[in-house]
Amino acid sequence: MNKLNTEFSRHVSLLTRETLALVLAGGRGSRLYELTDWRAKPALYFGGKYRIVDFPLSNCINSGVRRMGVLTQYKAHSLIRHLVHGWSWFQAGSREFVEILPASQRVGGEWYKGTADAVYQNLDIIRTHDPRFVLILSGDHVYKMDYGPFLAMHADLDADMTVSCVEVPCDEAAGQLGVMTVDESGRVIAFDEKPEKPNSIPGKPGICLASMGNYIFNTEFLYEQVIKDSDTPGTSHDFGKNIIPSIISEYRVYAYPFRDPETQQQAYWRDVGTLNAYWEANMELVSVTPQLNLYDQKWPIFTHQTQAPPAKFVFDDPDRRGTAIQSMVSGGCVVSGSEIRSSLLFSRVTVNAFSQVSDSVLLPDVEVGQNCRLRRCIIDAGCNLEDGEVIGEDHDQDRERGFRVTESGLTLVTPDMLGQQLHHTR
Repeated sequence: MNKLNTEFSRHVSLLTRETLALVLAGGRGSRLYELTDWRAKPALYFGGKYRIVDFPLSNCINSGVRRMGVLTQYKAHSLIRHLVHGWSWFQAGSREFVEILPASQRVGGEWYKGTADAVYQNLDIIRTHDPRFVLILSGDHVYKMDYGPFLAMHADLDADMTVSCVEVPCDEAAGQLGVMTVDESGRVIAFDEKPEKPNSIPGKPGICLASMGNYIFNTEFLYEQVIKDSDTPGTSHDFGKNIIPSIISEYRVYAYPFRDPETQQQAYWRDVGTLNAYWEANMELVSVTPQLNLYDQKWPIFTHQTQAPPAKFVFDDPDRRGTAIQSMVSGGCVVSGSEIRSSLLFSRVTVNAFSQVSDSVLLPDVEVGQNCRLRRCIIDAGCNLEDGEVIGEDHDQDRERGFRVTESGLTLVTPDMLGQQLHHTR
């Protein structure tokens, strides 16, 4: 490592040690419909063994940001249980921790009324840690990101606030993501929260600069802004809707472009905020070389490890052979004389004889009976599919049975739809 890189590494290391990360994990994710009826979106399973919240937390650890708080609210039981089981090991003292900060009516007897209010209600806790910077992260997205360069740019520009952003097609961002307009220096000159017609980046028609929901604040500046927002009548108490638009004309707010550090191309980032987006992001992982590399030992994703034996494939008869092709199969799974193609099976899934599963995502503890056929499905945790079930081939029939079918022909099945009791793995 040359002298310049060494100095930069020390610079980043100092910045990360002086940073407190707050993961906003209280959202429902209503566009995921029944999949988030009993769990917050950050607690949703992803990638065969993880939960979505594992990604921002793992990014923090890998980046050297070792002081973290997770702010929870909506149906947080499974999320809190996962944090206790999967992250309680990371309690190394006052300089390294993961704290759970549930909505508890700490201020004014109110639950969290918005993202800014969630931070406001925890100001006393933030003050006890005395950080120089506060890194505010969305707990809803899947990506791998080194927050060190993000912090370095913020400090080098002497910014009051910096917003991490990605380039996305305007039609994908419309009505879904906050969109920024920047000048030549990267300073934010306009911010529109979920506009129906986003502004394109100059020279890139049809592409806009969208907020990732990740922000860096100078701590004292953050205090000032959330207190001011709390005292302002008629506000939604939201960073995107209220605080960012109110500060960009008077203060130094910059956009940080999130790019692959090696190629400088647009880095992997997925919102997974709809059933189709969630299914597609999981399906990308079973390809030969997915953009999101979960096997990268240099940037591990940490999670709660289910205590389960290795996956098992049994029977090798001409008409009953346990196989999985271009698929991911997690620990504890049993593929018994059945065929899995282009699918992702989470922990402890059993697929019984003569069944066929293709282009599907099966969450933990699903039991698939004999002679079943599943096509383009999301099967929620704990579902027990009886022998002979056919799902995903006749969408009208799926709808009649109470399953949710998206416009693209994806079928969601939950235990509630099957008249079965809720499962402990939620």
